Formats: sequence, structure tokens, C-alpha cells
Amino acid sequence: MQTPIPATYMRGGTSKGIFFNLADLPEPCQVAGQARDELLLRIIGSPDPYGKQIDGLGGGSSSTSKVVIISPCTDGIHDVNYLFGQVAIDKAMIDWSGNCGNLTAAVGSFAIFNGLINKDKIPQNGICTVKIWQQNIGKTIIAHVPMVDGQVQETGDFELDGVTFAASEIKIEFIDPVDDTGEMFPTGNLKDKLSVPDVGDFSVTMINAGIPTIFLHAHELGFTGTESQKDINGNGEILAKLEKIRSFGAVKMGLIADIAEAKARQHTPKIAWVASPTDYIASSGKTIKASKIDLLVRAMSMGQLHHAMMGTASVAIATAATIVGTVVNEAAGGQALTTVCFGHPSGTLLVGGQSKLVDGKWLVHKVTMSRSARRLMTGEVWVPQLVQQT
Repeated sequence: MQTPIPATYMRGGTSKGIFFNLADLPEPCQVAGQARDELLLRIIGSPDPYGKQIDGLGGGSSSTSKVVIISPCTDGIHDVNYLFGQVAIDKAMIDWSGNCGNLTAAVGSFAIFNGLINKDKIPQNGICTVKIWQQNIGKTIIAHVPMVDGQVQETGDFELDGVTFAASEIKIEFIDPVDDTGEMFPTGNLKDKLSVPDVGDFSVTMINAGIPTIFLHAHELGFTGTESQKDINGNGEILAKLEKIRSFGAVKMGLIADIAEAKARQHTPKIAWVASPTDYIASSGKTIKASKIDLLVRAMSMGQLHHAMMGTASVAIATAATIVGTVVNEAAGGQALTTVCFGHPSGTLLVGGQSKLVDGKWLVHKVTMSRSARRLMTGEVWVPQLVQQT
């Protein structure tokens, strides 16, 4: 037997995920725990040793193996709660340790579609401002959703590299995106030396903004910063090297106590490398000119080079780029910046950051970027009865 559960399949930014209203989940799955994880794993089609998630709604990549749970927020400040799960493809694991910045773009629209926003807040025409409480990291995100004739405007002429078709622009503001420790740089340094046994020593910037991220200079890895997925994802030696660096960086950031724990924490921290601008060919075949960008960035997600750029990593990039002395700012020319346009495998992205030093401590008030989102399908997802049992 199978059980139907209301769900919406949505694209947000350069990711896709299955969105649920918390109240629509079976009662045992309305709280965190094994029952919820088993349900969502089965819906996505994990664990799948074949890596394709054929018997589920996942797409066999980190960008499409995602789940989102939305619920009303009752704190009197925010409109909705947003909980994100990054579903492992070949393991029975969902990482709840971080946010998905790309799918954030779809949260406001989903909330409006599902009647979770007070009707008094929704204009007939104009912009509906949705205040989102991001439960994974305990932060506020504001989505500016365009409305036309009382409906969410999903189509438009806004182009986002990494997404084939144009759509309506949704502006996103990540408010005070540093994690709950309040320490943007967990070691207290803008740059650190990271020593990785049998791999090497690296100059790194480790930052908690948007999502914990370790930035390295591309040349120290033997890279150029223009790498595509085919250059990285099929090379087991390179992937093992990057994962080892990520694991040792996670320990140095204080996220885990031992490198062995990194296997169960694949979503965070991210590892990324940066380089000065140079011309390159994006995955679409488009030429990206060095004169149009401030730096190059490539980032790993769940053990694979991301096809574009994660939204949360974009927050980290924007924050680090605006602080003179970081590895990211060095790649961008070492000057004071308030916005940065970086090149990624699929094209470019413009982000803005507001960082400042207060009493010897770096703070970032807000990071902004534009994304788009669209409903792909609404209805019911069918789940084998086995995972519904308590």
C-alpha cells in the first residue's frame, strides 16, 4: 500500500526540491526524528547505491536532492518557519545542519500559494514582503515576491545563470547571517594556515556567514578557478583530496571534534576555491569575460563540484569579499568592496554585502542577491506504507 501526501515540486534559484506544509505530513513526521527522516528519504529515493534516485523524486545530484518543510510562525515577527534538509544520495542520511540559499527563493511563493501569509499583507499588485525564520541556522531572511492581479508572478524576463529559462526576479535579503556563535571568523583570524597531513599547507579563510565555508586560493590546489564539473567530479583522487581538506578545516572551525565526524556532516562546512578573473567558457557555452567579473569561485556541495553556486555559499562569498585581508578579497583585487560579481561554472552572479568592524569584531548586517523561483508541479507524492509506520 502507498500513502499520498500533499507536496509541491519547486525550483528555487539553481536548485529543485520537494516542499511540504508541516501540517500535511503524517503526525509522527511532524516532529524531528527517525520517522520524518525515513519518510523524506523514501520520497527522494535514498539511499540509492546507483546514485540516480530513480525510485523517488530526487534527481541524482546535490542540487535536486532536497526537502523543505514550511509552517506558520507564531513569534509575532516572522511569517513562516523554513526548515531545509539536504538528502544524501547514496546514504540513509539527511543533513539538517545548514540552509539552502537557492531554495530560499521559493519559500515566500510557497507560503503565499498555501495560504500561510496573512491576506492583509499580500498586495493585489506590487511586492509581497515575506519574513522567513530559517530554522536550521536560526536567522531571518526576507523575500520580496512580485504580485500581479493578486497572484504570485512566476514568469518574467529575469535571467539567472545556471537556469535555462527566464522568470520573475525575487530579491532576497539574508539578515545578520553569521551563525549562532556570533563569530564570523571562528578562529579569530581573517586568514589561517591549514595543515592537512599528506596533502599540504594552505592559506585559508574560514567563515561562518550564510553557511560555514572554507575558502582557498585555487593555485594552492593546483587549480585555475575555471574548473567545470567534468574536471572535478570524475576524478576520485581530487575528490578525496578536497574532502580531506574539508574534514580538517571542519575541525579547525570547531564544527566537529574529529575528522571522522565529517562523514556524517556532508552539508557543512563547504569548501571553495577562488582566483583572479580570467576569461573562460561557462557550461552553457557562453564566454565569460574577465572584465565583467571581480573574481572566480568554484565550490563543492555534498562531495561534488556544484554546477553553479549555492545561495548560502554566495552569502559567504559576498561577506568575505567585502572584508580586506581575506582570501576571497585578495582574489578580488584586495580593495574595499560593497558588491562583487563572481564567475562560477554556469556564469556569473552579483551579490552585495554590508560588513564592518565593531569593537574588534567583524559583523555583517545584510547580504542581498536576486534569484527566481517557480512551481513545477503540485499534487500528491505517493509513499510506500512501510515508512509511515510508527
